[in-house]
This record gives sequence, C-alpha cells and structure tokens, in this order.
Amino acid sequence: MAYTKELRERLQQTLKEVDEAGLTKDERYIKSAQGVEIEVEYPLGSPARKVLNFCANNYLGLASHPRVVEAAHKGLDERGYGMSSVRFICGTQDSHNMLEERLAEFLGLPAAILFASCFDANAAFFEVFFGKEDVIISDRLIHASLIDGIRLCEAQRDTYKNSDAEHLEKKLQMWQDKARSMCVVTDGVFSMDGMIAPLDRIAELCEKYGALLVVDDSHATGFIGKTGRGTHEHHNVMDKVDVITTTLGKALGGASGGLVAGPAEIVNMLRNRGRPYLFSNAVPPSVIYGALEVMDMLSGSTALRDTLEANAAHFRKRMEAAGFTLVQGESPIVPVMFGDARLAADMARSMLDEGIYVIGFSHPVVPMGKARIRVQLSASHTTEQIDHCVEAFIRCGERHGVIGKGAAGG
Repeated sequence: MAYTKELRERLQQTLKEVDEAGLTKDERYIKSAQGVEIEVEYPLGSPARKVLNFCANNYLGLASHPRVVEAAHKGLDERGYGMSSVRFICGTQDSHNMLEERLAEFLGLPAAILFASCFDANAAFFEVFFGKEDVIISDRLIHASLIDGIRLCEAQRDTYKNSDAEHLEKKLQMWQDKARSMCVVTDGVFSMDGMIAPLDRIAELCEKYGALLVVDDSHATGFIGKTGRGTHEHHNVMDKVDVITTTLGKALGGASGGLVAGPAEIVNMLRNRGRPYLFSNAVPPSVIYGALEVMDMLSGSTALRDTLEANAAHFRKRMEAAGFTLVQGESPIVPVMFGDARLAADMARSMLDEGIYVIGFSHPVVPMGKARIRVQLSASHTTEQIDHCVEAFIRCGERHGVIGKGAAGG
C-alpha cells in the first residue's frame, strides 16, 4: 500500500491541530425532508429531535414544496430515474431544452446551458474562453468554485478589493493595453457576508473599458430584485451583464444542477468544449421537472420573494436591537459575527440545544478571525419562528458573554 505510516501520522497531526483550533467541521444528520422544521440527529447516535432550520439555502421554501415534489414525481414517472449518459451522447431530453429556454428568459439573457452543479458550470467556463493573452480580474471574495474555475485556464489573474469599484477601475486601466481581452468576475451576493455587489457601477466600468462581465448569482436567483431575477435586476442592469452562472440547488428548488446563461455563441462553445458538460451525466428528469414547476411558480407571483424580504428585515431589526454584531446588507443571508472560531461553534451548539439549527463558520471557509454564524432566512419561516430564533440567540449570547444580560428583545 502507498498509504504510508508517515502520511497517516501527518494527517492525524493536522486533524488534531484543526480540532484544537476549533475548526473541525462536524456534520449533523437530518432524518427528514429539508424544510423550516427538520429532524436532526446530533451528536451522532443520539435520538433525532425536531428543530427550526435557519441555515439552509432554501430561500423560497421550495425544497419540499408539494407542487415541486409532485412535479418531480411526474418526472420520474414519465422520464425515469436518470439519463445514464452525458448530454451530447444520449442524455438530452426535450425537457432539458425547455428548462434552458425558461431559465434564459427568466434571467433576461439569450441562451442557457445546464450543468450538474454551478460548481461544474464555473469549472467549465473560464478554460474555454481565456488564454495567456487574456486577463481575469476578480473580486477578492468570489466563491471557491469561481476561484477553482479561473485556476483551470491560462489567463493572467488579478483581483480587486471586495465590491470596491474604484479599485476595480484602477485594475482595468492597468490592464487595458496589456491583454487581448479583460474579464471581470464577481458574485452577485457574497455567500458568507450577504452583501450585494455594486453591479451598476461594475457594469458601467466594464462597458467603459470593454471588459466581459461574469456574475455568479447563485445566492440571488429567484429572490433578489423586484421580480426575483437576481442582482442585475436589483441594480437595473439586466441588459449590461454578459454572463450569469447560477444554481438550481438553492432558491430554485434546492436539489442540484447549475447553469451558464449568456450570448448564444458562449453557450454553444460550452456545449462543444466545456469539459464538465461533455463528461458528466445530465441533470436527472425529476430535477428538471421540479425546476420547471419552480419557474412556473416564480413567473406567476412575487409573493415568496416578498415574504422572504420581509422576514430578513424583521430578523435583522430584532438582532440589532438585541446587541448582536451583524454584517450589514439587504439579503436574507445574515452573518452574526463572533470572531473566535470556538466561540462561534459553541454558540451554534447552544442554539441547537435551544431547538435552532445554525452552523458556526470559521477558517478556511471565512478569513481567520472572522468566525460567524450565518443565519439564512426562508419565505417559509413564520414571524413567530423568527422571534423564537432571536430569543434563543439572546439566551445563548448572554450565556457565552456575547451580549449583556437583559438585552432588548425588540
């Protein structure tokens, strides 16, 4: 065996150091469908208990919505369990093309192409379009999948300070005569901070300097913007973003699947050259049918995104009144800051004892010294459930010395 004693001991030592630093990522078993109320087994081996879930990407509450589940069943009945193939061989059904057309229309772009995940979409994109003569200038807080996708291409790489348009312009000025083409890459909503990127200003700069604008809008599609189209709708620049990558695994049903939307030439190149597309199985029929039902629901009403917006505002107001430190923003991602990794983990465990499922995030998921609990609101949360969560935070915050005794309940 190549698994040597030296490697084993080195890994054991590293894992010990990770645990001693409070950075171990332990998992909790969910023994129910995903939703606002779930059954959780934690510690492992203990009886499952019902808790309120405040840390899922289930922004619109559609992960187990009856209409979506019924549509997924219909997909199983009509088109089977899986495609057993990649798209260009024998893995494309008419429903795949229907969903791509619906998604492109929803996002306001000419065409779209599905991938097994948005991670795969981001892994596919940059290698196809950028070489040594090009430069990619990315926000310093972009998602890991964008970072990894950019690493796969040979383009020159640069970064700008998070959401800092002035710094971005300096980088565009620096590179405009040194590269064949320039590409600016940003998240629409930054997943660990909940901040919305200033796409209006970024789009203006990209137009001024002739740079392609690529936005990963995974934490925005379906609920940010007045009709839920995303960050580009929120900033009224739907006609100024060149390429959007996003996911079906969050607000749009919560299962799996991702996509790239943009000009037809870009989509067609990805069909022919995108390695994760060419070498990964097609998204299964049940997910396609479920996502098509989600598109029907979102196109017919903004009620879910409106409720989500109100829920996030209510939670923020109450938590600020209680004395917690939050990352400011407008999205339903609300980071509650603790700084110390062990403190964040201890708070999360105490919250679970209070019947609230949240997770402590620490390095390397977030920068060292920026540990937090990332609370995520859902359209399915009731006001009473949100208030219960805040009150649990207050009790745990007092217990751990995060806030003072007798903090205001709001």
